[in-house]
Amino acid sequence: MIVIDTATSTAPFEQIKTQLQQQILSGELAGGTRLPTIRRLATDLGVAANTVARAYKELETDGFVAARGRAGTVIAPTGETSQRRAQAAAEAFALSMKQLDIKWDEAVALAQAAYFRAE
Repeated sequence: MIVIDTATSTAPFEQIKTQLQQQILSGELAGGTRLPTIRRLATDLGVAANTVARAYKELETDGFVAARGRAGTVIAPTGETSQRRAQAAAEAFALSMKQLDIKWDEAVALAQAAYFRAE
């Protein structure tokens, strides 16, 4: 389920993209799963079709989904690379920091501290 937070400064397409990435990486959306059509998801979320189209296009560029023309957009086969998972984690972190209104320097310091605690 995707939820658009209208109270945040994060663009709706970015929210859609990040939430779908998280669902893919968590396994909630498995490889081969067909996504709703652009129009249907746009209507369901109350956003413009171009907003959903941009999110889908960026997910395709990042290798998370594959566009199949009239057959729709599907989740790419499983087996995400470390780089793709790292990119998704970084984007989710950045989105969270923006939503919490955390400044860049503080966000970096928090990430650095967490990184070194994880060793």
